[in-house]
Amino acid sequence: MLRVVVLGAAAGGGVPQWNCGCPVCRKARTDTGLQSTQASIAVSADGEHWFLVNASPDLRQQLIATPQLHPKAGKLRHSPISGVILTNGEIDAVAGLLSMREGSPFTIYAHAKVLSILEDNSIFNVLSDKNVTRQPIDVDRAFEPTLPDGLGSGIEILPFAVSGKSAWYLEGKVHPAGNDGSGDTLGLRIADKATGKYFYFLAACAGVTDDLKARLAGAPLVFFDGTVWRDDELIAAGLGNKTGQGMGHIAMSGDHGAIESLAGLDIDRKIFLHINNSNPALLHDSTERKSVERAGWQIPADGSEITL
Repeated sequence: MLRVVVLGAAAGGGVPQWNCGCPVCRKARTDTGLQSTQASIAVSADGEHWFLVNASPDLRQQLIATPQLHPKAGKLRHSPISGVILTNGEIDAVAGLLSMREGSPFTIYAHAKVLSILEDNSIFNVLSDKNVTRQPIDVDRAFEPTLPDGLGSGIEILPFAVSGKSAWYLEGKVHPAGNDGSGDTLGLRIADKATGKYFYFLAACAGVTDDLKARLAGAPLVFFDGTVWRDDELIAAGLGNKTGQGMGHIAMSGDHGAIESLAGLDIDRKIFLHINNSNPALLHDSTERKSVERAGWQIPADGSEITL
């Protein structure tokens, strides 16, 4: 049985963002039901050993709030986290690794392009290679993450390339692994080897292709990029000068948005995550939220658990 815990559903900065006075952030400062940490999930096939998908800057807070990820009773030092799978090299996917520097063994699984970013920044050397292994993963090649004792986890993960871009802090710079080829933005198909149950995770996606539709069709569960409601959201709100596409994210709404593009694919449960604080769909009484729910999508609360 696969168990999935939503550690956080927000995009970079969380909700509320520390320096933001937009309508969502203003309301979230007094309405705890709107508050959300930065996007990450934890998944387990046995309920004892867990794997994180992305390590957000809010990881320490998320671990405190998630009993499933607490140290085992009676142990002075212990963590049920066996590994971290990175789907991109953005700050909101990798910064939480620095909170895991206290000596517990685990493995980082990431495409070589993302691993090159970690290797290029010496601050990540606090994750000693005596305890933390860095394992490259390949596009369209399934792998089984392992437990600390070397045994299989019972989880099969298939990484695949999706439309996106490299981390924003590399814009205008030479990528440590070169600027050619895919690997900067991955989607994941995560399956329980024993039961065959599976789900998809896409924290970033700039567009829905026919190939992606074919992958997701009939899936029991899909976590999908919900960064902005409309492509020019940040510009229209006076919060920035980039479009969703310019940041490597598809909009929820619009002719080529996620809601329309993934309609009619027989997906049983559709959940948005990586939702920016500017997105009006976060407000429970907004017309945008009603449109999301009418289309069969959900916006999760931090700490939500799903079993497959």
